[in-house]
Amino acid sequence: MKTALPAAALLALLGTGAAQADAIPGLRGHDHTGVTVPNMAEAVDFFTNVIGCKKATSFGPFADDKGTFMQDLLGVDPKAVIKEITLVRCGFGSNVELFEYTAPDQKDLKQKNSDIGAFHIAFYVDDVATVKAYLEKKGVATRLGPVPISEGPAAGQTILYFQAPWGLQFEAISYPGGMAYEKSAETKLWDPKNPAE
Repeated sequence: MKTALPAAALLALLGTGAAQADAIPGLRGHDHTGVTVPNMAEAVDFFTNVIGCKKATSFGPFADDKGTFMQDLLGVDPKAVIKEITLVRCGFGSNVELFEYTAPDQKDLKQKNSDIGAFHIAFYVDDVATVKAYLEKKGVATRLGPVPISEGPAAGQTILYFQAPWGLQFEAISYPGGMAYEKSAETKLWDPKNPAE
């Protein structure tokens, strides 16, 4: 049976929050998210011609047929090959780095959002309903939504999940009036409407 700790006991265990947690020295922000894709041309086409990102640069290939450079640097099979890396910029947010790999032990994860280590890429949009209509017109698989969140700390959000043809999960999110948590939060999430804050 689980028992909730009284608030005072919980605060005593956790401290008052006044102390700063350790951080990576010189941390400035999120630069990019790296994603391995099965086919670079298909991925770049989806990110540029469906999402609306802009291709910034491509480079590669990278491999080491004689040593363990790939394993030492990236934690992959020593015989893994990165055929190509492409970076795209999506609106005012951070970048997405696309990798096309081959490797002897490569797996096709077909991940669900509930899987440990799973992830999705969320894009802030002006209107989620307009995005759903656009995606459906483009033949992109969408899930239930738009779903407006009306209770709890995330109240004010509207969300919609969708996915790329190869299974990569995405979310369209909007909160034009902010979210409920902001009223009492010491730390606010990065907001694409006010990127300097």
